[in-house]
Amino acid sequence: MAVKKKLKVVQIRSGSGRVPSQRETLKGLGLRGPRTEVVVPNQASFRGMIKKIIHLVTVEEVDG
Repeated sequence: MAVKKKLKVVQIRSGSGRVPSQRETLKGLGLRGPRTEVVVPNQASFRGMIKKIIHLVTVEEVDG
């Protein structure tokens, strides 16, 4: 049985002063402010969201 990989996303910069679509993407991922983290499935939809805000977060792959 293969282990599903997930992505741990940690917000490192604030969303204030960013364009509304980037703030909404942070909210959609469940990030509320700097130093908050979420674990999301490694799917194309989440990777696309992360790509949009990559300058505000760090990402690492974890076992799910």
